[in-house]
Amino acid sequence: MKRVELLAPAGNLEKLKTAFVYGADAVYIGGENFSLRAMADNFTIEEMKEGIEFAHNLGKKVYVTINIFPHNNDLIGLPAYIKALREINVDAVIVSDLGIFSIVKEVAPDLEVHISTQANNTNYKSAEAWYKLGASRVVLARELTLDEIREIRDKVPKDLELEAFVHGAMCISYSGRCLLSNYMTNRDSNRGMCAHPCRYKYYLVEEKRPGQYFPVFEDERGTYIMNSQDLCMIEYIPELIRAGISSFKIEGRMKSSYYVASVVKAYREAIDSYNDLGDNYKFNPKWLEDVSKSSHREFSTGFYFGKPQKQIYDSSSYIRTHDIVGLVLDYDKETKMATIEQRNRVFKGEKVEILTSKGSNFELTIDNMWNEEGQEIEVAPHPQMIYKIKSEKELKPYDMLVKEKGD
Repeated sequence: MKRVELLAPAGNLEKLKTAFVYGADAVYIGGENFSLRAMADNFTIEEMKEGIEFAHNLGKKVYVTINIFPHNNDLIGLPAYIKALREINVDAVIVSDLGIFSIVKEVAPDLEVHISTQANNTNYKSAEAWYKLGASRVVLARELTLDEIREIRDKVPKDLELEAFVHGAMCISYSGRCLLSNYMTNRDSNRGMCAHPCRYKYYLVEEKRPGQYFPVFEDERGTYIMNSQDLCMIEYIPELIRAGISSFKIEGRMKSSYYVASVVKAYREAIDSYNDLGDNYKFNPKWLEDVSKSSHREFSTGFYFGKPQKQIYDSSSYIRTHDIVGLVLDYDKETKMATIEQRNRVFKGEKVEILTSKGSNFELTIDNMWNEEGQEIEVAPHPQMIYKIKSEKELKPYDMLVKEKGD
């Protein structure tokens, strides 16, 4: 069986590079137009070119989303954009609309096409139909069970790749196709402008009693009736691989570099462990601990094992136990001095965890700090300020200084 791909989100160039450093095989990104994450930083063509060169030098891949459901005016400039993607050697585009698919085949017939989860692929016949049209991969709907995925794998051509989400936010609408945002805020989620109204707190109003708002209770705190839990399948790597999934997809182009690094590293280690050990594989609880440190909602296994007993999360808030406080830019082996870019305020004397791309994380106490002028400082308070610390243990670029919240 072909080794499974680990596919990570990248909302900007830094996150793209972070994903690859921490073990992703491929990333998916969006341009400034035609993507369903219009509120992410997203990429200019020049930034895409830099990211693709970075990836290809590592033998890795970059996929670009063109997954909106376009209205007529959204098609303006699309053929030229697709040609530009082909010219910078994008590895594949991800589409959900048949019209966009046809344009790709017209103007860049050699460009690989993946079919987005937005296309609601829930059965083997739809996957087979896209394959016959020329798609090389189908991203499966999130509402499928492992048994259904196994059946799809058995009944579609062996060279059709199947991609599935394994981690991140879930959408309460069917495979993400939603009209609620458009209706309530005039922001079309199917064209990249989702306002996330499913996360709002709702009350029930009966038509003959206007002005009377009845809370929708699930427990004593109320409920967010459309606010779904996050997906986390880190404990079920063998089951996912045995189901025949070709690519494990992590959600989160709007999430932080810390989220990308910690989640990618945990899944990378779990996948590699299974590949190396096979039947002797054993889940390491530390992987779940690591993915739980960055921002998330309460975890669930989604629909993989049947209809969820509880998909609703009773708050719009996130669980976040740790914050990134610094990103390592450089390390001098002779002086043992590390150059750090500040991400959150950190003080002299504080203990931090070093999240490193290879090997075990470790703790470091910041005994001293210096600013760019070489002056000793007590705190690094300014966003993205450059400071230095001493570390007897070698630090690497893209290592992260992480601090438990509340410390």
